[in-house]
Amino acid sequence: MDGAAFGVSLKLAIMTSLLLLPLGLWLGRHLAQMRSRWRALPEALVALPLVMPPTVLGFYLMLSFSREAPFGAAWQSLTGGSLNFTFSGILLASLVVNLPFAVQPIQRAFEALPAHLREAAWCSGLSTWQTLWRIELPLVRPGLISAFALTFAHTLGEFGVILMVGGAIDGETRTLAISIYDHVQAFDETAASTMSAMLLAVSFVTIGIVYGLAGRHRWQGRG
Repeated sequence: MDGAAFGVSLKLAIMTSLLLLPLGLWLGRHLAQMRSRWRALPEALVALPLVMPPTVLGFYLMLSFSREAPFGAAWQSLTGGSLNFTFSGILLASLVVNLPFAVQPIQRAFEALPAHLREAAWCSGLSTWQTLWRIELPLVRPGLISAFALTFAHTLGEFGVILMVGGAIDGETRTLAISIYDHVQAFDETAASTMSAMLLAVSFVTIGIVYGLAGRHRWQGRG
């Protein structure tokens, strides 16, 4: 087991999930309530990382993070450092590539809420914030947990985008997925098998959580 790579992957997965959860909550709720014919445009932008080849997305992010690009230059002037081949760079790349995994489950959860629910809460004297905190959030909790679980698991296994933006610097940008690739290249199948089995177990548990929450929600709805 590559402990350093596992540490980088775990740190990246936790930070990505925690940072994307509030953004996914805001964006998912906004998209669920959006009643414009242009709604398909932001939905397509959110879902774009799902269909783009990881190396293509990573290539464009690498260009955007370079010192010659406006975003990379602004980051350089603010922090004094570069984004490419740094943990900050792979974190920002991870936020982009995992956006649909954080937004879509929450959006579907909000779309499943009855349309009259908010109006009833407002008529009862609750403010918009109180309605969100006391009524909506408890009902969409399965969507929030699913979003966190899917984002966490997908970040652990992300390869192409992270490799393009961060390379494979030990203790900085070399994640578990990249370590598996390196061990396969070195014909170290034992180490690669151990790490692959761990990622497989994490993926299986994550999918089990998501489907378990979905099934529980269906049974509660029937009850």
